[in-house]
Amino acid sequence: MLFAKVHGQSHYIRGEVKDENGNALRNVTLLQLRTGYAFTTGSTGTFGIISNQTSDSFSVKLSGFGEVRCLLNAAIFNTIRLKALPSNAGSRRRDKLSSITKGLGREEQRRWFAGQETYENLLENRFISAARYPNTGFSPNVDKASYSNIRRFIHTGSIVPPDAVRIEEMLNYFNLGHADPPPGELFAVRPSIGPCPWNNQNRLLYVGLSARRMNLDTLPPSHLVFLIDVSASMDMPNRLPLLQSAFRMLVSNLRDKDSVSIVVYGGATGIMLPTTSGGEKDKINQVIDELVPGGSTPGESGIQLAYQVAKTHFIEKGNNRVILATDGDFNVGVKTETELDELISSHRESGIYLTCLGVGMGNYKDSKIQMLARKGNGNFAYLDNFQEAEKVLMTEFTQTLYAVADDVYMSVQFNEKKVREYRLIGFDNKMTAVCDTFSIVEGGEVGSGHSMVAVFEIVPVEQHGSMEGLAKFILDYRPSGGAMAVRKEWADCCGEASPAPEDRFAAGVVMFGSLLRGSMYTRNMKWDEVVSYAEKNTDVNDPSQRAFLSLVQQAKTIYTKQKRKKGR
Repeated sequence: MLFAKVHGQSHYIRGEVKDENGNALRNVTLLQLRTGYAFTTGSTGTFGIISNQTSDSFSVKLSGFGEVRCLLNAAIFNTIRLKALPSNAGSRRRDKLSSITKGLGREEQRRWFAGQETYENLLENRFISAARYPNTGFSPNVDKASYSNIRRFIHTGSIVPPDAVRIEEMLNYFNLGHADPPPGELFAVRPSIGPCPWNNQNRLLYVGLSARRMNLDTLPPSHLVFLIDVSASMDMPNRLPLLQSAFRMLVSNLRDKDSVSIVVYGGATGIMLPTTSGGEKDKINQVIDELVPGGSTPGESGIQLAYQVAKTHFIEKGNNRVILATDGDFNVGVKTETELDELISSHRESGIYLTCLGVGMGNYKDSKIQMLARKGNGNFAYLDNFQEAEKVLMTEFTQTLYAVADDVYMSVQFNEKKVREYRLIGFDNKMTAVCDTFSIVEGGEVGSGHSMVAVFEIVPVEQHGSMEGLAKFILDYRPSGGAMAVRKEWADCCGEASPAPEDRFAAGVVMFGSLLRGSMYTRNMKWDEVVSYAEKNTDVNDPSQRAFLSLVQQAKTIYTKQKRKKGR
């Protein structure tokens, strides 16, 4: 059972959430309407919330079920039942997959649902037979939000919700192993193989992908629309004030040939700054500084107006982008993820990118913001502090705001003579997407200078055999601004050499994420093992890696204490 505490409160509201058939529902969100704090049910569908009132009103939500609003009482054990939403296979949105294996049927994937190790929203990728399904693929992206959101939970001494852990985004955060592509090429692919730290019978295959780093001076002009949520829910130091600091930093990177418009939504929706040259920094910053929170959250009207402004001032062969900054708590107009999906998808083919900056805690809507970024042909970051804002909008300015390629999709074709089974770590699909017969996989956006690494756990055919020739790698993409799709192939170059330092560090990130995620494949792994591995493979001269090691050590303390409490 999940126990949630708020200081100065004395009444304990207990209960459980079930579906219509009496099955426990995990990771259900209970939003306390009075305070805006959000809590989730534990693995058995139960919850415990301390309140300063004997009864309190809550909104109870879970993807795929209808929302329930109810009054919960501390004097009784409360049982809440959620009703599954009917599926409409006629005219409906198409759920998006993060990864897909050629020939692997949805019915077979649905068997993965059984057991205590799966979760309500994300379905962990499992081992797949290379003989039956040799071709698999995933959608690379530059999203990094999961890592900074995890850091926020740990820094506040909290357990991380399993579905907040997206290992591919954790790996993205560190931009590992960047290597300039060969002359004339947009991407470089670097595969390597090494031991598996949690299972010495298996190996880890690392697939590094590096995008060409573009010179800021030679990049095309940009028109950026800052779409800023100024509703009442943003009236906290880690929300609107943090975003104001973030946007001021972004403005410092703008050139005279760039332009900015500012659209806000809150008590009203409007244009606070008409299109202005990036050279007029004082004018832009003055408008940013004058923003004041208040009112409801009409996200739909804000998005519509921002795209209207972006289309009116569209730069041919330029970088046209809406930057949405919000806690995601839309409560006027279009609200649900399905409605937002349809709204943002209608703008996808306009040539306008979407960057989403998430902030806040308590009522932060990660799933909505993530969905908007992916459907809006863009990227997603979570700003938990000033340093993260500086990293995203200054240090990694071109990665965040300048795409070098769209619809990027990586395929891996395994050699069944070398590989018995494989599993892709991260890139887990939503359960709703796996259940949806109409769902598709969609390529991602990759920014200038971005480097990512995907990790596969491999079961070799021969325990001590050579892994030379284990796979072929195919990359499909469309250069930004170009209409023609490109396909590149790389022959396997995986030898038996020791993995590079960045790959060993990546394995530590995978171990950390797997423990937080509650992966079935690391059930026997201990926190001491993760800390020890991280200590040996962290570059102490790299500030971000050094901070990662500290985060792992903090998490060990939190989770060890939690385990002791459960053992009582």
